[in-house]
Amino acid sequence: MHTMNTLDKLSQLRSILKEMGKVVIAYSGGVDSAFLLKVATDTLGASHVKAILAVSPTYPSREYDRALETAAAIGVSVEIIHTREVDDPKFVNNPVNRCYFCKHELFTKIADYLESGKYNNMIDGSNMDDLSDHRPGRKALHEKNVRSPLQEAGMTKEDIRACSKDLDLPTWNRDALACLSSRFPYGETIDLKKLKMVDSAENFLSDLGFRNIRARHEKNTIRIEISPSQIKKIADDQIRLQIVSKMKELGYKYVSIDLEGYRQGSLNETLKPVLK
Repeated sequence: MHTMNTLDKLSQLRSILKEMGKVVIAYSGGVDSAFLLKVATDTLGASHVKAILAVSPTYPSREYDRALETAAAIGVSVEIIHTREVDDPKFVNNPVNRCYFCKHELFTKIADYLESGKYNNMIDGSNMDDLSDHRPGRKALHEKNVRSPLQEAGMTKEDIRACSKDLDLPTWNRDALACLSSRFPYGETIDLKKLKMVDSAENFLSDLGFRNIRARHEKNTIRIEISPSQIKKIADDQIRLQIVSKMKELGYKYVSIDLEGYRQGSLNETLKPVLK
């Protein structure tokens, strides 16, 4: 059982949502936004909640069906919008604040739903843990007046997973979801071909049963991160050769395994001194 603290935060979240009235949620199908969608729907009623799923070449294709199934189980229909951040040279050049351009476009499009006057607030699934990593997208959230109720209620990823389990959400133990452009080191340009390579690589590894997959793309090399407990499995000759053959078929010249395993924001590790 969780500490009372988690339950306090959950009731705090409900009060925040009640006070918001009618909301538009930036929904990805990930752990946080699915939980927010469920609590908002239970608190406000499905007719007062609009879920918007932004699909673009940076959204992992394997997540799409799962995102729609989760929303259907919650009882909310999802509106799909298409974002074109890959057409923006500022995004394509992949600067350290790349996330800003993507979020800016996303919330500019979502803001159109507020124009109708039918909804009062745009909300997203940022939680307390997001405050400790490099998150340039936050600037866009401030500019567009997007509120993050999970953060306002003080909820961490651990709180969200615990409450999601209690609510029988299929997402409670899902891997953390991140946009595919986070697989490229800052400064390496992002294009459709590279995004497709990364997406196909991760889908292949997912089909083999790996978890917490990140196919880090560095020029002609792929550096694979998976759950540390599965590194032994990936070293099995038959699996290893299968992976090498598939990655070369996708266009990679070198295939490496990161022996540290998956860790959130590993490409930001090089930024740490700069960001302090």
